[in-house]
Amino acid sequence: MFIGESFIGSGPNAAHINVMLGLKTGAAGHAFAGALSSPTKGHLPFMVVLQPGVPVKPMTAFINKADLRGDTHEGMTWGAAQAGVARGVQECLLEHILPREAENDWCVICAVWVNWTADDADEVFANNYAAAKAAVINAINLEPKLEVVREAAKNVFNPYFTPKVS
Repeated sequence: MFIGESFIGSGPNAAHINVMLGLKTGAAGHAFAGALSSPTKGHLPFMVVLQPGVPVKPMTAFINKADLRGDTHEGMTWGAAQAGVARGVQECLLEHILPREAENDWCVICAVWVNWTADDADEVFANNYAAAKAAVINAINLEPKLEVVREAAKNVFNPYFTPKVS
């Protein structure tokens, strides 16, 4: 199983994606089945599609990390963010970033953050496209490497918090 992460953009239209991918018959496949069969209030896992009736290959599950809140947020999640994830994951297969056997033998789980105040569908799409593709690439390449982690550990911060002392 491969695991990756990416954060693209800033403000309410930023995208944060975590991915797990691997064989349908392995741990990723078991997690995939469990995710799709275990919706909870505000969290409705679904299959990512390029168009209605045309799922992404490898089969990809979209798991919303932010509970659904109202028509606008639902549209940003199910519409723009999902379309971005679809394009990002699909390009990874078409561009041979993923191995050929991934088409039918692997699955992908994308845990996706869409801010409740997201207000630009095109920006949400673009950021989720870039984040999904980067997260898959990071997973396959086992990124980040330890040297990058060692440097980042000297100055820990995130978009929501920067310590006064590092």
